[in-house]
Amino acid sequence: MISSRDRILTSHVGSLPRNEKLSDLLLRQEAGEAFDPAEMAAEMDKAVGHVVAKQVGAGIDIGNDGEQQRVGFQTYVPQRMAGFAGVSKRRRGQEFEEFPELVASLTRRFPHVSKQQNAPECQSELKYRDIKPIESELARFKRIAGTQFAENFMTAPSPGIISSTMLNAYYDSHDAYLAAIAREMRNEYLAIHKAGLILQIDAPDLAMDRTMMYRDLDDAAFVKRVEAHVAAINAGINGIPADRVRLHVCYGNWEGPHIHDVPLEKILPALYQAKVGALSIEFSNPRHAHEYGALKKHPLPKDMLLVPGVIETTSNFVEHPELVARRIEEAVRTVGERERVIASTDCGFGTFTNREWVIEPAVWLKLKSLREGADIASARLWGKKVA
Repeated sequence: MISSRDRILTSHVGSLPRNEKLSDLLLRQEAGEAFDPAEMAAEMDKAVGHVVAKQVGAGIDIGNDGEQQRVGFQTYVPQRMAGFAGVSKRRRGQEFEEFPELVASLTRRFPHVSKQQNAPECQSELKYRDIKPIESELARFKRIAGTQFAENFMTAPSPGIISSTMLNAYYDSHDAYLAAIAREMRNEYLAIHKAGLILQIDAPDLAMDRTMMYRDLDDAAFVKRVEAHVAAINAGINGIPADRVRLHVCYGNWEGPHIHDVPLEKILPALYQAKVGALSIEFSNPRHAHEYGALKKHPLPKDMLLVPGVIETTSNFVEHPELVARRIEEAVRTVGERERVIASTDCGFGTFTNREWVIEPAVWLKLKSLREGADIASARLWGKKVA
Protein backbone atom coordinates (compact mmCIF):
# COMPACT_ATOMS: atom_id res chain seq x y z
CA MET A 1 0.00 0.00 0.00
CA ILE A 2 1.55 3.27 -1.08
CA SER A 3 1.68 6.20 1.31
CA SER A 4 1.87 9.98 0.90
CA ARG A 5 5.64 10.18 0.68
CA ASP A 6 6.06 13.52 -1.09
CA ARG A 7 2.46 14.80 -1.33
CA ILE A 8 -0.99 13.92 -0.02
CA LEU A 9 -2.41 11.11 -2.12
CA THR A 10 -6.08 10.96 -3.06
CA SER A 11 -8.56 8.12 -3.27
CA HIS A 12 -12.30 7.57 -2.73
CA VAL A 13 -14.46 4.96 -1.06
CA GLY A 14 -15.47 3.02 -4.15
CA SER A 15 -18.89 3.38 -5.73
CA LEU A 16 -19.55 5.96 -8.45
CA PRO A 17 -22.75 6.80 -10.38
CA ARG A 18 -23.92 4.28 -12.99
CA ASN A 19 -25.54 5.24 -16.29
CA GLU A 20 -29.23 4.60 -16.88
CA LYS A 21 -28.82 1.70 -19.30
CA LEU A 22 -26.39 -0.19 -17.08
CA SER A 23 -28.58 0.45 -14.05
CA ASP A 24 -31.55 -1.09 -15.83
CA LEU A 25 -29.53 -4.17 -16.80
CA LEU A 26 -28.19 -4.63 -13.26
CA LEU A 27 -31.68 -4.39 -11.75
CA ARG A 28 -33.02 -6.90 -14.29
CA GLN A 29 -30.18 -9.28 -13.48
CA GLU A 30 -30.84 -8.96 -9.73
CA ALA A 31 -34.56 -9.62 -10.28
CA GLY A 32 -33.81 -12.78 -12.27
CA GLU A 33 -35.23 -11.30 -15.47
CA ALA A 34 -33.86 -11.98 -18.95
CA PHE A 35 -31.05 -9.79 -20.22
CA ASP A 36 -28.46 -9.98 -22.99
CA PRO A 37 -25.05 -10.95 -21.50
CA ALA A 38 -23.23 -9.43 -24.49
CA GLU A 39 -25.07 -6.16 -23.98
CA MET A 40 -24.26 -6.26 -20.27
CA ALA A 41 -20.57 -6.85 -20.98
CA ALA A 42 -20.46 -3.99 -23.48
CA GLU A 43 -22.18 -1.63 -21.06
CA MET A 44 -19.80 -2.61 -18.26
CA ASP A 45 -16.81 -1.94 -20.53
CA LYS A 46 -18.25 1.46 -21.38
CA ALA A 47 -19.11 2.33 -17.78
CA VAL A 48 -15.78 1.23 -16.29
CA GLY A 49 -13.92 3.11 -19.02
CA HIS A 50 -15.95 6.21 -18.26
CA VAL A 51 -15.38 6.26 -14.49
CA VAL A 52 -11.69 5.41 -14.84
CA ALA A 53 -11.23 8.35 -17.23
CA LYS A 54 -13.16 10.65 -14.90
CA GLN A 55 -11.12 9.62 -11.86
CA VAL A 56 -7.86 10.10 -13.72
CA GLY A 57 -9.03 13.46 -15.03
CA ALA A 58 -9.92 14.57 -11.50
CA GLY A 59 -6.48 13.60 -10.21
CA ILE A 60 -7.30 10.50 -8.17
CA ASP A 61 -4.15 8.55 -7.29
CA ILE A 62 -5.71 5.33 -5.96
CA GLY A 63 -8.71 4.35 -8.07
CA ASN A 64 -11.09 1.53 -8.85
CA ASP A 65 -13.88 0.48 -11.21
CA GLY A 66 -16.49 2.56 -9.39
CA GLU A 67 -18.41 -0.66 -8.56
CA GLN A 68 -20.01 -0.30 -12.00
CA GLN A 69 -20.22 -4.07 -12.28
CA ARG A 70 -22.40 -4.56 -9.17
CA VAL A 71 -25.99 -3.69 -8.33
CA GLY A 72 -25.06 -2.66 -4.79
CA PHE A 73 -22.00 -2.74 -2.58
CA GLN A 74 -23.24 -5.83 -0.67
CA THR A 75 -26.55 -6.88 -2.23
CA TYR A 76 -24.81 -8.52 -5.20
CA VAL A 77 -23.54 -11.34 -2.97
CA PRO A 78 -26.60 -13.66 -3.32
CA GLN A 79 -25.93 -13.70 -7.08
CA ARG A 80 -22.60 -15.41 -6.36
CA MET A 81 -23.26 -17.44 -3.24
CA ALA A 82 -25.69 -20.34 -2.81
CA GLY A 83 -27.82 -20.54 0.34
CA PHE A 84 -29.95 -17.43 -0.07
CA ALA A 85 -33.67 -17.38 -0.82
CA GLY A 86 -36.91 -15.69 0.22
CA VAL A 87 -36.89 -12.21 1.71
CA SER A 88 -35.13 -10.85 4.80
CA LYS A 89 -37.12 -8.85 7.30
CA ARG A 90 -34.26 -6.42 7.79
CA ARG A 91 -34.79 -3.91 10.55
CA ARG A 92 -34.87 -0.28 9.55
CA GLY A 93 -32.62 2.23 11.20
CA GLN A 94 -33.93 3.89 14.34
CA GLU A 95 -34.32 7.26 12.70
CA PHE A 96 -36.36 5.76 9.85
CA GLU A 97 -38.96 4.68 12.41
CA GLU A 98 -38.71 7.89 14.39
CA PHE A 99 -39.10 10.08 11.31
CA PRO A 100 -41.63 8.60 8.85
CA GLU A 101 -41.21 11.79 6.85
CA LEU A 102 -37.68 10.60 6.03
CA VAL A 103 -38.98 7.30 4.66
CA ALA A 104 -41.60 9.12 2.59
CA SER A 105 -38.95 11.45 1.20
CA LEU A 106 -36.65 8.55 0.27
CA THR A 107 -39.50 6.65 -1.37
CA ARG A 108 -40.42 9.64 -3.52
CA ARG A 109 -36.81 10.32 -4.46
CA PHE A 110 -35.71 6.74 -5.12
CA PRO A 111 -38.73 4.66 -6.24
CA HIS A 112 -36.75 2.01 -8.16
CA VAL A 113 -33.67 0.82 -6.31
CA SER A 114 -31.86 -2.46 -5.76
CA LYS A 115 -32.83 -4.86 -2.97
CA GLN A 116 -31.84 -3.26 0.33
CA GLN A 117 -34.54 -3.86 2.93
CA ASN A 118 -35.96 -6.78 0.92
CA ALA A 119 -32.78 -8.73 0.20
CA PRO A 120 -32.98 -12.53 0.40
CA GLU A 121 -32.21 -14.37 3.63
CA CYS A 122 -29.88 -17.27 4.35
CA GLN A 123 -31.99 -20.43 4.27
CA SER A 124 -29.36 -23.14 3.74
CA GLU A 125 -25.62 -23.82 3.89
CA LEU A 126 -23.62 -21.04 2.27
CA LYS A 127 -21.38 -21.93 -0.65
CA TYR A 128 -19.54 -19.57 -2.95
CA ARG A 129 -20.65 -20.85 -6.36
CA ASP A 130 -18.16 -19.54 -8.88
CA ILE A 131 -15.06 -17.37 -8.75
CA LYS A 132 -15.49 -16.34 -12.40
CA PRO A 133 -17.66 -13.22 -11.78
CA ILE A 134 -15.08 -11.58 -9.49
CA GLU A 135 -12.28 -12.63 -11.82
CA SER A 136 -14.19 -11.04 -14.70
CA GLU A 137 -14.60 -7.81 -12.71
CA LEU A 138 -10.90 -7.73 -11.93
CA ALA A 139 -9.83 -8.51 -15.47
CA ARG A 140 -12.08 -5.81 -16.96
CA PHE A 141 -10.85 -3.17 -14.54
CA LYS A 142 -7.18 -4.07 -14.95
CA ARG A 143 -7.49 -4.10 -18.75
CA ILE A 144 -9.18 -0.70 -18.85
CA ALA A 145 -7.27 1.05 -16.07
CA GLY A 146 -3.82 -0.27 -16.95
CA THR A 147 -1.27 1.91 -15.19
CA GLN A 148 -3.33 5.09 -15.11
CA PHE A 149 -3.54 5.05 -11.29
CA ALA A 150 -0.61 4.97 -8.90
CA GLU A 151 -2.41 2.04 -7.23
CA ASN A 152 -5.63 0.11 -7.88
CA PHE A 153 -8.16 -1.11 -5.34
CA MET A 154 -11.29 -3.25 -5.36
CA THR A 155 -14.04 -3.32 -2.76
CA ALA A 156 -15.76 -6.29 -1.10
CA PRO A 157 -18.35 -6.28 1.70
CA SER A 158 -17.52 -7.39 5.22
CA PRO A 159 -19.04 -10.57 6.66
CA GLY A 160 -20.88 -8.37 9.14
CA ILE A 161 -22.73 -6.18 6.64
CA ILE A 162 -23.69 -9.26 4.62
CA SER A 163 -25.07 -10.85 7.80
CA SER A 164 -27.16 -7.81 8.72
CA THR A 165 -28.50 -7.30 5.19
CA MET A 166 -29.19 -10.92 4.22
CA LEU A 167 -30.45 -12.17 7.57
CA ASN A 168 -29.78 -15.61 9.06
CA ALA A 169 -32.60 -18.16 8.96
CA TYR A 170 -30.44 -21.30 8.93
CA TYR A 171 -27.40 -21.25 11.23
CA ASP A 172 -27.70 -21.93 14.97
CA SER A 173 -26.26 -18.55 15.93
CA HIS A 174 -25.30 -15.23 14.42
CA ASP A 175 -21.64 -15.93 15.10
CA ALA A 176 -21.88 -19.25 13.25
CA TYR A 177 -23.45 -17.37 10.35
CA LEU A 178 -20.64 -14.78 10.44
CA ALA A 179 -18.06 -17.55 10.35
CA ALA A 180 -19.72 -19.16 7.33
CA ILE A 181 -19.83 -15.85 5.46
CA ALA A 182 -16.17 -15.14 6.26
CA ARG A 183 -15.22 -18.62 5.04
CA GLU A 184 -17.01 -18.19 1.71
CA MET A 185 -16.21 -14.51 1.10
CA ARG A 186 -12.57 -15.40 1.56
CA ASN A 187 -12.75 -16.65 -2.04
CA GLU A 188 -13.46 -13.10 -3.18
CA TYR A 189 -11.00 -11.45 -0.81
CA LEU A 190 -8.18 -13.73 -2.00
CA ALA A 191 -9.07 -13.20 -5.66
CA ILE A 192 -8.71 -9.43 -5.27
CA HIS A 193 -5.42 -9.81 -3.45
CA LYS A 194 -4.02 -12.33 -5.94
CA ALA A 195 -4.90 -9.95 -8.78
CA GLY A 196 -2.50 -7.46 -7.22
CA LEU A 197 -5.08 -4.91 -6.07
CA ILE A 198 -5.56 -3.35 -2.66
CA LEU A 199 -8.54 -5.05 -1.00
CA GLN A 200 -10.98 -2.62 0.60
CA ILE A 201 -13.40 -4.21 3.06
CA ASP A 202 -16.63 -2.21 3.26
CA ALA A 203 -17.92 -2.53 6.82
CA PRO A 204 -20.68 -0.06 7.67
CA ASP A 205 -21.91 -2.67 10.14
CA LEU A 206 -19.12 -1.60 12.48
CA ALA A 207 -20.83 1.77 13.03
CA MET A 208 -24.18 1.95 11.22
CA ASP A 209 -25.59 -1.23 12.75
CA ARG A 210 -25.60 0.45 16.17
CA THR A 211 -28.88 2.05 15.04
CA MET A 212 -30.14 -0.93 13.02
CA MET A 213 -29.47 -4.58 13.83
CA TYR A 214 -27.99 -3.90 17.28
CA ARG A 215 -29.99 -0.86 18.35
CA ASP A 216 -31.45 -2.64 21.39
CA LEU A 217 -27.98 -3.09 22.88
CA ASP A 218 -26.16 -0.53 24.98
CA ASP A 219 -22.88 0.89 23.69
CA ALA A 220 -20.71 -1.56 25.62
CA ALA A 221 -22.60 -4.55 24.26
CA PHE A 222 -22.46 -3.10 20.76
CA VAL A 223 -18.68 -2.79 21.01
CA LYS A 224 -18.55 -6.50 21.81
CA ARG A 225 -20.48 -7.18 18.61
CA VAL A 226 -18.09 -4.92 16.70
CA GLU A 227 -15.21 -7.01 18.04
CA ALA A 228 -16.96 -10.18 16.82
CA HIS A 229 -17.51 -8.65 13.39
CA VAL A 230 -13.87 -7.54 13.21
CA ALA A 231 -12.80 -11.07 14.14
CA ALA A 232 -14.86 -12.34 11.19
CA ILE A 233 -13.06 -9.89 8.90
CA ASN A 234 -9.72 -11.10 10.23
CA ALA A 235 -10.73 -14.70 9.54
CA GLY A 236 -11.73 -13.83 5.99
CA ILE A 237 -8.50 -11.98 5.18
CA ASN A 238 -6.20 -14.35 7.06
CA GLY A 239 -2.94 -14.72 5.14
CA ILE A 240 -3.32 -11.45 3.20
CA PRO A 241 -0.64 -8.98 4.37
CA ALA A 242 -2.16 -6.17 6.42
CA ASP A 243 -0.64 -3.53 4.19
CA ARG A 244 -2.68 -4.89 1.25
CA VAL A 245 -6.02 -4.32 2.99
CA ARG A 246 -7.87 -1.18 3.98
CA LEU A 247 -11.08 -1.07 6.01
CA HIS A 248 -13.94 1.35 5.33
CA VAL A 249 -16.28 2.17 8.23
CA CYS A 250 -19.29 4.46 7.99
CA TYR A 251 -22.60 5.42 9.55
CA GLY A 252 -24.81 4.76 6.54
CA ASN A 253 -24.67 6.81 3.35
CA TRP A 254 -27.98 8.64 3.49
CA GLU A 255 -29.08 12.21 4.07
CA GLY A 256 -30.79 11.96 7.44
CA PRO A 257 -30.54 13.29 11.01
CA HIS A 258 -28.03 10.61 12.18
CA ILE A 259 -28.79 11.66 15.75
CA HIS A 260 -28.51 8.09 17.10
CA ASP A 261 -25.10 7.29 15.59
CA VAL A 262 -22.54 5.77 17.93
CA PRO A 263 -19.61 8.10 18.74
CA LEU A 264 -16.37 7.10 17.01
CA GLU A 265 -14.59 7.17 20.37
CA LYS A 266 -16.66 4.20 21.55
CA ILE A 267 -15.79 1.87 18.66
CA LEU A 268 -12.29 3.00 17.64
CA PRO A 269 -10.32 0.60 19.90
CA ALA A 270 -12.32 -2.30 18.43
CA LEU A 271 -11.60 -1.10 14.89
CA TYR A 272 -7.88 -1.19 15.70
CA GLN A 273 -8.21 -4.96 16.18
CA ALA A 274 -8.63 -5.34 12.42
CA LYS A 275 -5.52 -6.73 10.74
CA VAL A 276 -5.47 -4.05 8.06
CA GLY A 277 -3.07 -1.38 6.91
CA ALA A 278 -5.48 1.55 6.70
CA LEU A 279 -8.76 2.80 8.13
CA SER A 280 -11.21 4.78 5.98
CA ILE A 281 -13.53 6.83 8.21
CA GLU A 282 -16.07 9.62 7.69
CA PHE A 283 -14.93 13.05 8.81
CA SER A 284 -17.01 15.36 6.61
CA ASN A 285 -20.44 14.05 7.55
CA PRO A 286 -21.84 17.01 9.57
CA ARG A 287 -22.62 14.66 12.45
CA HIS A 288 -19.04 13.37 12.67
CA ALA A 289 -16.72 16.11 11.37
CA HIS A 290 -15.64 16.88 14.95
CA GLU A 291 -14.51 13.37 15.82
CA TYR A 292 -10.77 13.70 15.34
CA GLY A 293 -10.81 13.94 19.12
CA ALA A 294 -11.40 10.19 19.19
CA LEU A 295 -8.07 9.67 17.42
CA LYS A 296 -6.35 11.89 19.96
CA LYS A 297 -7.75 9.78 22.80
CA HIS A 298 -7.05 6.53 20.96
CA PRO A 299 -4.04 7.23 18.68
CA LEU A 300 -3.84 5.49 15.32
CA PRO A 301 -1.53 2.45 15.54
CA LYS A 302 1.89 3.17 14.06
CA ASP A 303 1.46 0.54 11.38
CA MET A 304 -1.83 1.98 10.07
CA LEU A 305 -2.64 4.74 7.59
CA LEU A 306 -5.67 7.00 7.95
CA VAL A 307 -7.92 7.55 4.93
CA PRO A 308 -10.18 10.35 6.19
CA GLY A 309 -13.30 11.45 4.37
CA VAL A 310 -12.69 15.10 3.48
CA ILE A 311 -15.50 15.21 0.90
CA GLU A 312 -19.16 14.67 1.89
CA THR A 313 -21.12 12.25 -0.29
CA THR A 314 -24.83 13.03 0.12
CA SER A 315 -24.83 16.67 -0.95
CA ASN A 316 -24.45 18.45 -4.30
CA PHE A 317 -22.40 21.16 -2.63
CA VAL A 318 -18.86 21.08 -4.08
CA GLU A 319 -16.38 21.67 -1.28
CA HIS A 320 -13.94 24.54 -1.82
CA PRO A 321 -10.35 23.27 -2.21
CA GLU A 322 -9.25 25.42 0.72
CA LEU A 323 -11.82 23.72 2.97
CA VAL A 324 -10.55 20.33 1.75
CA ALA A 325 -6.99 21.40 2.52
CA ARG A 326 -7.93 22.44 6.05
CA ARG A 327 -9.65 19.11 6.65
CA ILE A 328 -6.56 17.26 5.43
CA GLU A 329 -4.31 19.36 7.64
CA GLU A 330 -6.45 18.59 10.67
CA ALA A 331 -6.12 14.89 9.89
CA VAL A 332 -2.34 15.23 9.60
CA ARG A 333 -2.11 17.14 12.90
CA THR A 334 -4.14 14.42 14.59
CA VAL A 335 -2.14 11.51 13.17
CA GLY A 336 1.16 13.34 13.58
CA GLU A 337 2.66 12.23 10.27
CA ARG A 338 1.71 13.62 6.85
CA GLU A 339 2.87 10.41 5.19
CA ARG A 340 0.19 8.38 6.96
CA VAL A 341 -2.78 10.34 5.57
CA ILE A 342 -4.54 9.66 2.25
CA ALA A 343 -7.38 12.06 1.41
CA SER A 344 -10.67 10.45 0.44
CA THR A 345 -14.45 10.75 0.47
CA ASP A 346 -16.83 9.92 3.31
CA CYS A 347 -18.53 7.10 1.45
CA GLY A 348 -19.48 6.01 -2.07
CA PHE A 349 -21.43 8.08 -4.59
CA GLY A 350 -23.33 5.08 -5.99
CA THR A 351 -23.86 2.80 -2.99
CA PHE A 352 -26.90 1.21 -4.65
CA THR A 353 -28.04 1.29 -8.26
CA ASN A 354 -30.56 4.08 -8.82
CA ARG A 355 -29.88 5.66 -5.44
CA GLU A 356 -27.37 8.40 -6.12
CA TRP A 357 -27.65 11.39 -3.80
CA VAL A 358 -25.19 13.46 -5.81
CA ILE A 359 -25.67 14.30 -9.49
CA GLU A 360 -22.90 12.90 -11.66
CA PRO A 361 -21.35 16.24 -12.74
CA ALA A 362 -21.00 17.25 -9.08
CA VAL A 363 -19.25 13.94 -8.28
CA TRP A 364 -16.40 14.72 -10.67
CA LEU A 365 -16.20 18.31 -9.42
CA LYS A 366 -15.99 17.02 -5.86
CA LEU A 367 -13.15 14.66 -6.79
CA LYS A 368 -11.38 17.49 -8.62
CA SER A 369 -11.73 19.65 -5.51
CA LEU A 370 -10.30 16.74 -3.49
CA ARG A 371 -7.16 16.79 -5.63
CA GLU A 372 -6.88 20.58 -5.58
CA GLY A 373 -7.30 20.65 -1.82
CA ALA A 374 -4.71 17.91 -1.41
CA ASP A 375 -2.29 19.98 -3.49
CA ILE A 376 -2.87 23.06 -1.33
CA ALA A 377 -2.32 21.01 1.84
CA SER A 378 0.76 19.33 0.34
CA ALA A 379 2.34 22.68 -0.49
CA ARG A 380 1.94 23.75 3.11
CA LEU A 381 2.89 20.40 4.66
CA TRP A 382 5.98 19.85 2.54
CA GLY A 383 6.83 23.55 2.12
CA LYS A 384 6.99 23.35 -1.65
CA LYS A 385 4.71 23.76 -4.64
CA VAL A 386 3.18 20.54 -5.88
CA ALA A 387 3.10 20.11 -9.67
